[in-house]
Amino acid sequence: MPQLSASPALQRFRVLDLSRVRAGPTCVRMLADFGADVIRIEPPPGIDPNEAMFAADRWSGDFQNLNRNKRSLTLNLKKPEGLAVFKRLVADADVVVENWRPDVKFRLGVDYESLRAINPRVILASISGFGQTGPYAERPGFDQIIQGMGGLMSVTGLPGQGPVRAGLAVGDSSTGLYAALGILTALLERETSGEGQWVHASLLHGQIAMMDFQAARYLNEGDVPVQEGNDHPTSSPMGLFSADDGMFNLGASGEGNWKRFCAVIDKPEWLNDPEYATEKLRVQNRKRLNAEIQAVFAAHSVQHWVDVLNAAGVPAGPVYTVPQMFEDPQIQHLKVAQECDAWQGGTRTVISQPVTLERTPAHIARTAPGWGEHTDEVLQEAGYSAGDIEALRAAQAV
Repeated sequence: MPQLSASPALQRFRVLDLSRVRAGPTCVRMLADFGADVIRIEPPPGIDPNEAMFAADRWSGDFQNLNRNKRSLTLNLKKPEGLAVFKRLVADADVVVENWRPDVKFRLGVDYESLRAINPRVILASISGFGQTGPYAERPGFDQIIQGMGGLMSVTGLPGQGPVRAGLAVGDSSTGLYAALGILTALLERETSGEGQWVHASLLHGQIAMMDFQAARYLNEGDVPVQEGNDHPTSSPMGLFSADDGMFNLGASGEGNWKRFCAVIDKPEWLNDPEYATEKLRVQNRKRLNAEIQAVFAAHSVQHWVDVLNAAGVPAGPVYTVPQMFEDPQIQHLKVAQECDAWQGGTRTVISQPVTLERTPAHIARTAPGWGEHTDEVLQEAGYSAGDIEALRAAQAV
Protein backbone atom coordinates (compact mmCIF):
# COMPACT_ATOMS: atom_id res chain seq x y z
CA MET A 1 0.00 0.00 0.00
CA PRO A 2 1.50 3.40 -0.93
CA GLN A 3 2.21 5.81 1.89
CA LEU A 4 -0.20 8.72 2.33
CA SER A 5 2.13 11.58 3.19
CA ALA A 6 0.50 14.66 4.68
CA SER A 7 3.25 16.99 3.39
CA PRO A 8 6.67 16.77 1.74
CA ALA A 9 8.15 18.90 4.53
CA LEU A 10 9.10 16.02 6.88
CA GLN A 11 8.42 13.13 4.52
CA ARG A 12 11.94 11.69 4.85
CA PHE A 13 11.62 11.09 8.60
CA ARG A 14 10.18 8.08 10.39
CA VAL A 15 8.83 8.46 13.93
CA LEU A 16 8.04 5.60 16.32
CA ASP A 17 5.33 6.87 18.66
CA LEU A 18 5.09 5.06 21.99
CA SER A 19 3.22 7.91 23.66
CA ARG A 20 -0.23 7.99 25.21
CA VAL A 21 -2.91 10.38 26.54
CA ARG A 22 -2.25 13.99 25.33
CA ALA A 23 1.21 15.54 25.62
CA GLY A 24 2.97 12.86 23.57
CA PRO A 25 0.31 12.54 20.86
CA THR A 26 0.20 16.35 20.59
CA CYS A 27 3.95 16.39 19.97
CA VAL A 28 3.83 13.64 17.37
CA ARG A 29 0.76 15.06 15.62
CA MET A 30 2.84 18.15 14.80
CA LEU A 31 5.35 15.93 12.98
CA ALA A 32 2.68 13.78 11.32
CA ASP A 33 0.80 16.78 9.93
CA PHE A 34 3.97 17.89 8.18
CA GLY A 35 4.48 14.52 6.55
CA ALA A 36 6.63 12.41 8.88
CA ASP A 37 5.88 8.68 8.68
CA VAL A 38 4.51 8.22 12.19
CA ILE A 39 3.95 4.68 13.45
CA ARG A 40 1.81 4.65 16.56
CA ILE A 41 3.00 1.63 18.56
CA GLU A 42 0.46 0.41 21.10
CA PRO A 43 -0.13 -2.79 23.04
CA PRO A 44 -2.59 -5.28 21.60
CA PRO A 45 -6.07 -5.04 23.13
CA GLY A 46 -6.27 -6.38 26.68
CA ILE A 47 -2.61 -5.83 27.60
CA ASP A 48 -2.72 -2.36 29.18
CA PRO A 49 -5.20 -1.91 32.07
CA ASN A 50 -5.49 1.80 31.22
CA GLU A 51 -6.22 1.31 27.52
CA ALA A 52 -9.75 2.73 27.83
CA MET A 53 -8.17 6.13 28.54
CA PHE A 54 -6.24 6.40 25.32
CA ALA A 55 -6.95 3.65 22.84
CA ALA A 56 -10.38 2.06 23.02
CA ASP A 57 -12.68 4.74 21.57
CA ARG A 58 -11.01 5.22 18.20
CA TRP A 59 -14.01 7.05 16.76
CA SER A 60 -14.16 9.82 19.37
CA GLY A 61 -13.40 13.34 18.23
CA ASP A 62 -10.55 13.66 20.73
CA PHE A 63 -8.78 10.49 19.59
CA GLN A 64 -9.28 11.35 15.93
CA ASN A 65 -7.95 14.87 16.42
CA LEU A 66 -4.86 13.73 18.34
CA ASN A 67 -3.90 10.78 16.16
CA ARG A 68 -4.69 11.69 12.56
CA ASN A 69 -2.00 11.10 9.93
CA LYS A 70 -0.52 8.17 11.90
CA ARG A 71 -0.33 4.44 11.27
CA SER A 72 -0.98 1.88 14.02
CA LEU A 73 1.15 -1.13 14.88
CA THR A 74 0.24 -3.34 17.83
CA LEU A 75 3.32 -4.55 19.68
CA ASN A 76 3.70 -6.15 23.09
CA LEU A 77 7.04 -4.86 24.36
CA LYS A 78 6.84 -7.12 27.41
CA LYS A 79 7.33 -10.11 25.11
CA PRO A 80 10.92 -10.67 23.92
CA GLU A 81 9.65 -11.18 20.38
CA GLY A 82 7.78 -7.87 20.49
CA LEU A 83 10.80 -6.04 21.90
CA ALA A 84 12.95 -7.52 19.13
CA VAL A 85 10.53 -6.14 16.52
CA PHE A 86 10.72 -2.70 18.11
CA LYS A 87 14.51 -2.71 18.09
CA ARG A 88 14.49 -3.76 14.44
CA LEU A 89 12.28 -0.77 13.66
CA VAL A 90 14.60 1.53 15.64
CA ALA A 91 17.44 0.68 13.25
CA ASP A 92 15.69 2.64 10.49
CA ALA A 93 13.91 5.25 12.60
CA ASP A 94 14.77 8.91 13.03
CA VAL A 95 12.79 9.63 16.19
CA VAL A 96 11.29 7.66 19.07
CA VAL A 97 8.77 9.42 21.34
CA GLU A 98 7.68 8.08 24.74
CA ASN A 99 5.91 9.47 27.79
CA TRP A 100 6.27 6.65 30.29
CA ARG A 101 7.52 7.15 33.81
CA PRO A 102 11.30 7.58 33.54
CA ASP A 103 12.21 4.12 34.89
CA VAL A 104 10.08 2.17 32.38
CA LYS A 105 12.37 2.61 29.39
CA PHE A 106 15.36 1.41 31.40
CA ARG A 107 13.49 -1.69 32.57
CA LEU A 108 12.52 -2.48 28.98
CA GLY A 109 15.99 -1.73 27.66
CA VAL A 110 14.85 1.04 25.31
CA ASP A 111 16.54 3.96 27.05
CA TYR A 112 18.59 6.36 24.95
CA GLU A 113 21.94 4.59 25.29
CA SER A 114 20.34 1.28 24.34
CA LEU A 115 18.67 2.81 21.29
CA ARG A 116 21.85 4.65 20.35
CA ALA A 117 23.72 1.36 20.28
CA ILE A 118 21.28 0.22 17.59
CA ASN A 119 21.13 3.51 15.67
CA PRO A 120 23.53 6.36 16.56
CA ARG A 121 21.40 8.80 14.56
CA VAL A 122 18.17 8.13 16.47
CA ILE A 123 16.58 10.86 18.58
CA LEU A 124 14.72 9.79 21.69
CA ALA A 125 12.15 12.29 22.97
CA SER A 126 10.99 11.59 26.53
CA ILE A 127 7.99 13.47 27.92
CA SER A 128 7.30 13.14 31.64
CA GLY A 129 5.29 14.78 34.37
CA PHE A 130 8.20 16.06 36.45
CA GLY A 131 11.45 15.42 34.58
CA GLN A 132 13.77 12.48 34.03
CA THR A 133 15.64 13.02 37.29
CA GLY A 134 15.03 14.67 40.65
CA PRO A 135 12.93 13.96 43.74
CA TYR A 136 9.62 13.81 41.83
CA ALA A 137 10.86 11.99 38.73
CA GLU A 138 8.92 8.81 39.42
CA ARG A 139 5.64 10.54 40.23
CA PRO A 140 2.74 10.16 37.80
CA GLY A 141 1.66 13.48 36.33
CA PHE A 142 -1.68 14.63 34.98
CA ASP A 143 -2.43 18.06 33.58
CA GLN A 144 -4.51 19.27 36.53
CA ILE A 145 -1.84 18.21 39.04
CA ILE A 146 0.67 20.21 36.99
CA GLN A 147 -1.62 23.23 36.70
CA GLY A 148 -1.71 23.34 40.49
CA MET A 149 2.02 22.86 41.04
CA GLY A 150 3.00 25.09 38.11
CA GLY A 151 1.20 28.14 39.49
CA LEU A 152 -1.54 28.39 36.88
CA MET A 153 -4.45 27.64 39.22
CA SER A 154 -3.32 30.39 41.60
CA VAL A 155 -3.80 33.09 38.95
CA THR A 156 -6.89 31.68 37.22
CA GLY A 157 -10.39 32.75 38.30
CA LEU A 158 -11.95 35.70 40.07
CA PRO A 159 -10.21 37.44 42.99
CA GLY A 160 -10.79 35.52 46.21
CA GLN A 161 -12.41 32.60 44.41
CA GLY A 162 -9.73 30.10 45.32
CA PRO A 163 -7.66 28.01 42.88
CA VAL A 164 -9.36 27.39 39.51
CA ARG A 165 -8.39 24.91 36.82
CA ALA A 166 -7.96 26.37 33.34
CA GLY A 167 -10.58 25.07 30.94
CA LEU A 168 -8.11 23.31 28.67
CA ALA A 169 -5.08 21.03 29.11
CA VAL A 170 -2.48 23.79 29.14
CA GLY A 171 0.33 21.70 30.63
CA ASP A 172 -0.18 18.74 28.32
CA SER A 173 -0.61 20.69 25.11
CA SER A 174 2.19 23.18 25.67
CA THR A 175 4.67 20.49 26.69
CA GLY A 176 3.79 18.49 23.58
CA LEU A 177 4.61 21.51 21.45
CA TYR A 178 7.86 22.20 23.35
CA ALA A 179 8.86 18.57 22.79
CA ALA A 180 8.11 18.84 19.06
CA LEU A 181 10.31 21.94 18.89
CA GLY A 182 13.08 20.04 20.67
CA ILE A 183 12.80 17.15 18.20
CA LEU A 184 12.96 19.46 15.20
CA THR A 185 15.98 21.24 16.68
CA ALA A 186 17.71 17.89 17.26
CA LEU A 187 16.99 16.86 13.67
CA LEU A 188 18.54 20.10 12.42
CA GLU A 189 21.59 19.64 14.66
CA ARG A 190 21.99 16.07 13.40
CA GLU A 191 22.60 17.44 9.92
CA THR A 192 25.86 18.89 11.27
CA SER A 193 26.96 16.27 13.81
CA GLY A 194 25.49 13.16 12.22
CA GLU A 195 24.38 12.03 15.67
CA GLY A 196 21.07 11.78 17.47
CA GLN A 197 20.50 12.82 21.05
CA TRP A 198 18.11 12.52 23.98
CA VAL A 199 15.44 15.23 24.15
CA HIS A 200 13.39 15.56 27.30
CA ALA A 201 10.46 17.77 28.26
CA SER A 202 8.31 17.74 31.39
CA LEU A 203 4.81 18.98 32.04
CA LEU A 204 5.98 20.82 35.17
CA HIS A 205 8.71 22.78 33.41
CA GLY A 206 6.50 23.37 30.39
CA GLN A 207 3.66 24.72 32.53
CA ILE A 208 5.99 27.10 34.37
CA ALA A 209 7.39 28.27 31.04
CA MET A 210 3.81 29.05 29.98
CA MET A 211 3.47 31.24 33.09
CA ASP A 212 5.98 33.44 31.26
CA PHE A 213 5.63 37.09 32.36
CA GLN A 214 3.78 36.11 35.55
CA ALA A 215 6.70 33.97 36.70
CA ALA A 216 9.31 36.45 35.45
CA ARG A 217 7.63 39.30 37.35
CA TYR A 218 8.01 37.38 40.58
CA LEU A 219 11.61 36.31 39.95
CA ASN A 220 12.81 39.80 39.06
CA GLU A 221 10.50 42.25 40.79
CA GLY A 222 9.14 40.12 43.63
CA ASP A 223 5.63 40.78 42.34
CA VAL A 224 3.47 37.82 43.40
CA PRO A 225 0.79 37.17 40.74
CA VAL A 226 -2.75 36.72 42.02
CA GLN A 227 -6.19 36.10 40.56
CA GLU A 228 -7.30 39.09 38.51
CA GLY A 229 -10.41 37.55 36.97
CA ASN A 230 -11.04 38.98 33.51
CA ASP A 231 -8.71 41.94 34.00
CA HIS A 232 -5.15 41.86 32.70
CA PRO A 233 -2.67 41.90 35.60
CA THR A 234 -0.42 44.63 34.19
CA SER A 235 -2.44 46.42 31.48
CA SER A 236 -5.51 48.65 31.56
CA PRO A 237 -8.03 49.09 30.13
CA MET A 238 -8.02 45.43 29.13
CA GLY A 239 -10.71 43.00 30.13
CA LEU A 240 -14.32 41.90 29.83
CA PHE A 241 -17.13 44.43 29.55
CA SER A 242 -20.90 44.32 29.07
CA ALA A 243 -22.77 45.81 26.14
CA ASP A 244 -26.55 46.04 26.12
CA ASP A 245 -26.90 42.50 24.71
CA GLY A 246 -23.89 40.58 25.98
CA MET A 247 -20.21 40.71 26.84
CA PHE A 248 -17.04 41.40 24.87
CA ASN A 249 -13.32 41.81 25.42
CA LEU A 250 -11.47 45.10 25.12
CA GLY A 251 -7.70 45.47 24.71
CA ALA A 252 -6.82 49.18 24.90
CA SER A 253 -3.44 48.88 26.60
CA GLY A 254 -0.48 50.98 25.57
CA GLU A 255 -0.48 54.72 25.00
CA GLY A 256 -1.38 54.56 21.31
CA ASN A 257 -4.39 52.31 21.91
CA TRP A 258 -5.42 54.41 24.91
CA LYS A 259 -5.50 57.61 22.85
CA ARG A 260 -7.44 55.98 20.04
CA PHE A 261 -9.84 54.46 22.54
CA CYS A 262 -10.58 57.78 24.24
CA ALA A 263 -11.19 59.37 20.83
CA VAL A 264 -13.52 56.69 19.47
CA ILE A 265 -15.76 56.64 22.57
CA ASP A 266 -15.70 60.46 22.73
CA LYS A 267 -13.95 60.78 26.07
CA PRO A 268 -11.00 63.11 25.30
CA GLU A 269 -11.08 64.43 28.89
CA TRP A 270 -9.73 61.08 30.13
CA LEU A 271 -6.43 61.91 28.43
CA ASN A 272 -5.99 64.80 30.86
CA ASP A 273 -7.11 62.92 33.98
CA PRO A 274 -4.05 62.57 36.26
CA GLU A 275 -5.28 59.17 37.52
CA TYR A 276 -5.11 57.85 33.94
CA ALA A 277 -1.89 59.55 32.84
CA THR A 278 0.15 56.34 32.51
CA GLU A 279 -0.53 52.63 32.07
CA LYS A 280 0.65 52.00 35.61
CA LEU A 281 -1.78 54.57 36.97
CA ARG A 282 -4.61 53.16 34.90
CA VAL A 283 -3.93 49.75 36.45
CA GLN A 284 -3.86 51.27 39.95
CA ASN A 285 -7.15 53.09 39.28
CA ARG A 286 -8.70 50.28 37.29
CA LYS A 287 -11.85 50.05 39.42
CA ARG A 288 -12.85 53.63 38.68
CA LEU A 289 -11.81 53.45 35.02
CA ASN A 290 -13.65 50.19 34.36
CA ALA A 291 -16.84 51.60 35.91
CA GLU A 292 -16.67 54.66 33.66
CA ILE A 293 -15.99 52.53 30.58
CA GLN A 294 -18.86 50.22 31.48
CA ALA A 295 -21.26 53.16 31.60
CA VAL A 296 -20.33 54.01 28.00
CA PHE A 297 -20.53 50.45 26.68
CA ALA A 298 -23.99 49.81 28.14
CA ALA A 299 -25.52 52.06 25.48
CA HIS A 300 -24.94 49.79 22.44
CA SER A 301 -24.63 46.17 21.32
CA VAL A 302 -21.61 43.92 21.30
CA GLN A 303 -21.48 44.01 17.50
CA HIS A 304 -21.59 47.82 17.50
CA TRP A 305 -18.65 48.13 19.84
CA VAL A 306 -16.58 45.39 18.21
CA ASP A 307 -17.04 47.05 14.81
CA VAL A 308 -16.45 50.61 16.01
CA LEU A 309 -13.42 49.83 18.14
CA ASN A 310 -11.68 47.67 15.54
CA ALA A 311 -12.32 50.26 12.86
CA ALA A 312 -10.45 52.72 15.08
CA GLY A 313 -7.56 50.29 15.56
CA VAL A 314 -8.51 49.35 19.12
CA PRO A 315 -8.57 45.55 19.68
CA ALA A 316 -11.97 44.18 20.71
CA GLY A 317 -13.77 40.88 20.20
CA PRO A 318 -16.86 38.93 21.20
CA VAL A 319 -16.88 36.09 23.72
CA TYR A 320 -18.00 32.97 21.89
CA THR A 321 -19.30 29.62 22.91
CA VAL A 322 -17.61 26.79 20.99
CA PRO A 323 -20.49 26.53 18.47
CA GLN A 324 -20.43 30.30 17.92
CA MET A 325 -16.66 30.16 17.47
CA PHE A 326 -16.91 27.79 14.53
CA GLU A 327 -19.56 29.99 12.90
CA ASP A 328 -17.28 33.04 12.79
CA PRO A 329 -16.39 33.99 9.18
CA GLN A 330 -12.68 34.48 9.91
CA ILE A 331 -12.42 31.07 11.57
CA GLN A 332 -14.17 29.54 8.58
CA HIS A 333 -11.83 31.42 6.24
CA LEU A 334 -8.81 29.98 8.06
CA LYS A 335 -10.27 26.47 7.58
CA VAL A 336 -9.71 25.68 11.24
CA ALA A 337 -12.13 22.74 11.08
CA GLN A 338 -11.13 20.24 8.42
CA GLU A 339 -13.08 17.20 7.30
CA CYS A 340 -11.35 14.01 6.22
CA ASP A 341 -12.35 10.53 5.13
CA ALA A 342 -12.35 7.89 7.84
CA TRP A 343 -11.13 4.30 7.55
CA GLN A 344 -14.48 3.10 8.93
CA GLY A 345 -16.31 4.99 6.19
CA GLY A 346 -17.84 8.42 6.43
CA THR A 347 -15.86 11.44 7.62
CA ARG A 348 -14.52 13.00 10.80
CA THR A 349 -13.80 16.65 11.46
CA VAL A 350 -10.56 17.68 13.16
CA ILE A 351 -8.71 20.90 13.99
CA SER A 352 -6.28 21.80 11.23
CA GLN A 353 -2.60 22.50 11.84
CA PRO A 354 -2.32 26.15 13.01
CA VAL A 355 1.14 26.68 11.49
CA THR A 356 1.12 27.48 7.77
CA LEU A 357 4.05 26.75 5.47
CA GLU A 358 3.33 28.35 2.11
CA ARG A 359 5.23 25.90 -0.08
CA THR A 360 4.96 22.66 1.93
CA PRO A 361 1.83 23.05 4.04
CA ALA A 362 0.51 20.52 6.52
CA HIS A 363 -2.44 18.40 5.45
CA ILE A 364 -4.83 15.90 7.00
CA ALA A 365 -4.18 12.88 4.79
CA ARG A 366 -5.85 10.25 6.94
CA THR A 367 -7.96 9.96 10.06
CA ALA A 368 -6.67 8.26 13.20
CA PRO A 369 -5.92 4.58 12.55
CA GLY A 370 -7.82 1.55 13.67
CA TRP A 371 -6.21 -0.45 16.47
CA GLY A 372 -3.33 -2.26 14.79
CA GLU A 373 -4.67 -1.32 11.35
CA HIS A 374 -1.19 -1.19 9.81
CA THR A 375 0.52 -3.98 11.75
CA ASP A 376 1.05 -6.29 8.78
CA GLU A 377 1.98 -3.38 6.52
CA VAL A 378 4.69 -2.05 8.86
CA LEU A 379 6.11 -5.49 9.59
CA GLN A 380 6.30 -6.33 5.89
CA GLU A 381 8.15 -3.04 5.28
CA ALA A 382 10.62 -4.15 7.98
CA GLY A 383 11.25 -7.41 6.13
CA TYR A 384 8.99 -9.80 8.01
CA SER A 385 7.36 -12.55 5.94
CA ALA A 386 3.76 -13.70 6.27
CA GLY A 387 5.02 -16.70 8.24
CA ASP A 388 7.06 -14.47 10.54
CA ILE A 389 4.01 -12.33 11.24
CA GLU A 390 1.90 -15.39 12.04
CA ALA A 391 4.58 -16.56 14.45
CA LEU A 392 4.60 -13.15 16.17
CA ARG A 393 0.83 -13.37 16.55
CA ALA A 394 1.08 -16.87 17.98
CA ALA A 395 3.58 -15.56 20.53
CA GLN A 396 1.14 -12.73 21.38
CA ALA A 397 3.88 -10.28 20.47
CA VAL A 398 1.66 -8.30 18.06
